[in-house]
This record gives sequence, structure tokens and C-alpha cells, in this order.
Amino acid sequence: MSYLGCLITTLVISCAVSATKDQVTNRTSFAIDFENNQFLLDGKPFRYVSGSFHYFRTPKQYWRDRLRKMRAAGLNALSTYVEWSLHQPEPNKWVWDGDADLVKFLQLAQEEDLFVLLRPGPYICAEREFGGFPYWLLNLVPGIKLRTNDTRYLEYAEEYLNQVLTRVKPLLRGNGGPIIMVQVENEYGSFHACDKDYMTKLKNIIQNHVGTDALLYTTDGSYRQALRCGPVSGAYATIDFGTSSNVTQNFNLMREFEPKGPLVNSEFYPGWLSHWEEPFERVETFKITKMLDEMLSLGASVNMYMFYGGTNFAFSSGANIFDNYTPDLTSYDYDAPLSEAGDLTAKYHEIKKIISKYLPIPDIPIPVASKGNYGTVTMRPVLNLFDLQARTLFGTVRVQAKEPPTFEALNLPNWLVLYEANLPTTETNEDQATLSAVPKDRVLIYLDGRFSGTLSRTHNAMNVALKVDDAKEVKLLVENQGRVNFGDIDVEDFKGIFNVMLNNANITPWNVTGFRFDTILESTLNVIQSSLEETQTLFTGPQILIGHFKITGEPQDTFLNTADWGKGVAFINNHNLGRYWPLIGPQLTLYVPAPYLKKGQNTLVLVELEYVPRNRQIQFQSFPILDYPSNVTKIDDF
Repeated sequence: MSYLGCLITTLVISCAVSATKDQVTNRTSFAIDFENNQFLLDGKPFRYVSGSFHYFRTPKQYWRDRLRKMRAAGLNALSTYVEWSLHQPEPNKWVWDGDADLVKFLQLAQEEDLFVLLRPGPYICAEREFGGFPYWLLNLVPGIKLRTNDTRYLEYAEEYLNQVLTRVKPLLRGNGGPIIMVQVENEYGSFHACDKDYMTKLKNIIQNHVGTDALLYTTDGSYRQALRCGPVSGAYATIDFGTSSNVTQNFNLMREFEPKGPLVNSEFYPGWLSHWEEPFERVETFKITKMLDEMLSLGASVNMYMFYGGTNFAFSSGANIFDNYTPDLTSYDYDAPLSEAGDLTAKYHEIKKIISKYLPIPDIPIPVASKGNYGTVTMRPVLNLFDLQARTLFGTVRVQAKEPPTFEALNLPNWLVLYEANLPTTETNEDQATLSAVPKDRVLIYLDGRFSGTLSRTHNAMNVALKVDDAKEVKLLVENQGRVNFGDIDVEDFKGIFNVMLNNANITPWNVTGFRFDTILESTLNVIQSSLEETQTLFTGPQILIGHFKITGEPQDTFLNTADWGKGVAFINNHNLGRYWPLIGPQLTLYVPAPYLKKGQNTLVLVELEYVPRNRQIQFQSFPILDYPSNVTKIDDF
């Protein structure tokens, strides 16, 4: 059987016949030469040095800039996830334009002379909300088991993959495009289900679209259990590892599962992810360059995760959970070679030097982008979130229920839900009571409209002693801090508050308001006259504030310094910059891309949950602060 015939029947994994150059030179192609342990691009020996860059983490206007900087470093490929929730935010809504224009991104990659490793999931992890799954899967199919052979899940996963792969098919290498490899699922060996039937079905769905026009592959952590569960017949098994491990040992482990073929590290980590309330993670440059040099000297193909990290704008950051629930930062700078704003770092230049030993470096001029320092903005309070007008503007869901419904039951993807109820009569002393609940994820408690305590999933704070006195009503403002993207629990992470009791007595019924902040009605907020005077700790509820600033000349990237504020979300000209939480760090600034700004007057809106400084001022500056020391003791002060 010819090599291509073998490839058609079983892909490259089980094919024992090596490819020859003559067999694949009749068209553009990407294949594996097993006998010589190498890839073949259009019939010629090839290895890639790649970097991860996710198109959904920077505005479309910056895609070419980031791609060009990657190519200028000597990279010849990029790796990107495809995010299901971005493209199908609701069951009957598909989005493929603007910042979700996947085809345009892939075309730009080819124009910038980069091949593509496509990772369509359907699960991607990526420190993204729900690992890239759309929230509505939890509501649409009660009891659904994601990432398994559950036919109800596979029905939606197949529809999604069909949508993606139909669009990218003309861009596969066999059709002259840049996509040389397509990943099946994502690090499935780290998931406890170990469902081989699921992986086989997923592989078959992808294979039906890809055929022989690109290679299928899997990637898993470099430990045996992961490599027993993650790989699937018909896809080339690769591994992930970073600077804390041993190159030889890891590739020897890969050889146990792939005796022949090219050596591949699909996720080599030049940086690392960071969470709120933890120090900002950094990886030393000399460790990266030493290990990269060692891998390339062995002829390995390497993808650096991340080469450019970008930003988790809006509510797109997820959370990890092992011993504790730990939400991810808004910034996905990742201590990567390209900074969050796309600037070249010292790490970038050192990595480029190593790559130059093995691949030609193109002569591409890289201009330096200036940053804007737009000074101080004084914010004007407009509404208390609990006001009727705020509920009318942003409270898009209102129901009554015996038990607190989940965010998913309310068809609410994020960020806040207010649960209100009358208090039951307590049987303990007249002024003390204990409110207990299971929060997902953080809850601000108000008795008769005044702040009285906090519940926290992160801190395992499931109850709080309250001075109820003659209190009649309780408000519970629940914040979804990000559905779990990775951890030691099932991926199904419902949001809300559960098992709410006061001194072991059920609290019922509930009036429920779900808030949506997809858009901010700036014109409406501008004309609202408010008498709000409260500053510092917001005892009577969150505030919505508005401010304006002017830009002369062409807008430049800038950074919003949230120091002295509490916790909330910022909007620039109706673009959601994401969550800020300077009280506990480490991230102090929010990245503001120039495409979000405009000449003339610009509008800043804050939805502040906890604390407003007396002067109500906030500052734009020309540099980021991502590693401000955490002050974890402050979390219990509010």
C-alpha cells in the first residue's frame, strides 16, 4: 500500500510504510516520515518552531501586528485554539465576523508566512471561562456529561465542529492553505473520564472534514496516565512540558507511545498563568533558552505556549480548582515573549537568538508602538445597582422561585445575580444568627439594604455570623468569577448560590434579578442626575459611575490604573475591558487597546461592587502593573 493510501485508511499513526518525497510532491501536503523521524512539508523535511497566539485575546486590528512579530522572531508556525463559546454564544446564534473572524485570522497567518496548528477543541481549557464551552450546554441538557460519550453532548459538539471545519477546509495544507495539523480534543489525558469511545468519535468527526489534507494530533502532559488516556488511534500523540522537567526523560516517555516519528513538545512554557490573590508568575529567561536550545538540537518541533498571551476581555477569564477555587486574571500577559500589549520583551530577543541557530530569521522591521498617558478621570456616580432604574436598564431577568435558581437556569452567562428574600424567624438569641450557603463564587450579603458580610468559594467561607436585630430582608449579590476551565472536579460548574439557610431554617421564596452588562447605554447614563454621595466602602450596594476624557491625535494603547478602587468591571466606549480587583492583586492595570479609543471625547464606565475612593479618581498611564504585591488580608476587611 502506498503511504497516502495508508494515510487515508488509518492516518499516519498506524502506517508502517515511510513516505518518500516523490509520493507527496504532486501537491501541497503535510505528512510524517516515520523511518526518518521527521515531518515532510510538500515532500521535504520540515520541523516547526511555533508560538501560541489566540485570536480572541486581542482586537482584530492587531492580528497582523502580532503575527508579524512572531515571524520576525524566526517562528515558522503558530498554534491557536478555537473557542466554541465565542462562535456560538447562544444555541441559535453563530458569530464569525469581527474579532471572531477565524478565517480572516488564518488567512493573515498565511500572508505572514506562518503555518498553523489548529486546536478546535471542543474543550480548550486556555484559562477561559468554562474551558471554552458555551454556558448554555448546562441549561439546555440537564445532567449532561461534557467531554464524554454522552450522545446529547456529542450532538452539539459535532454541530460546532462541523461549523468550524467546513469554514477552514479551504485553508488546510492539502488545499494550499497554512493549516498543517488539527488537534483532537485538548489534553484529554488530564481528564478523569478516560473515555476512549468519546475520543474515537471526536476523531472521526474531525477526520471526515480533514481527510489527508492535514495531520491529526493529540497533546497531553508528560506522564503515563495522561498518555494512556489522551491519545487516540489515527492521531499523532505529542506531549507538553516546561522548564522544570528533563528533555531527555520527556522525549523517552513520548517514545513509549510513539516509537517512531518526529519529537514534538506541543506546549513548552516560556511563561505561566496567574490567579487573583497570588503572585504574578514569571519564568526565568535563561531556563527557557537553555531548554529550547536542547530540544531544537535534537531536531524536535516545539510550540511555545504562550508566545503572545493577550487579554481575557469582558467575562472570558476562567478559573482553576484543585484544593481551592482560583479565578484567573483578566490579563493573560503570561510573562510571554510578547507582552500583553504586543511589545517585544528581553525574553523575545533571547529566544530569537536561539531560533537563529536552527532556522533563518527573516528581515522584518518592527516599529515600536508608543503608549498613551491620558491622565486622571474623575468618575461621577450615576446609579446604585439596587435602584429601580438600574434594575430596569441592566436587570434583564426577573423571576420568583422557591429555591435560588442558577445562572444557567436564568439563561445568564455571567456576571451578577441578586437574590432577595424575607428572613425567617430565628430560634436563637434575638440579635445573632448564622447564614450558611454554598456560594459560586462570591457573595455580598445585605441585611435590610446594608452590607453585612461576604461568602467566598475561594476561601471556603460558607457561613457568616450576622447581627440580625430586627432585620426583615436579605439581599445576596452573587458574582460568577469564572466557570472552571481546569481542575479536579467535573467540568460542569453551575453558578449561583445553593442551600441557603439562616440558623438551619430554609429561606424561601426568592425574588431574583439577573444583571447583564453586554452593553452600556452611555447616552442614558450621561443624562441621569444622581444624589449618590457614598464613597469608600459601599454599604448600600454597588455603584455605576461614568467619566469622560479627551484624546487629541491618533489614539494609542494605554493602561487603566485601578489602584484605590475595590472590585468591579470597566468599560471604555462600550468595550468591556474585564474585571479589576486591586484590593487583592496582583494585577493593578487593565490593558486598553487603541482600537477601543477614539479622537475627541471618550467614555469610561465602572461597575464598582465594593469600594470607591473619596476623590472618585482613576488614572490612565503608559505602562502596565501586573505584579503588584497581593494583600490577601484585605479580602476579609470588606
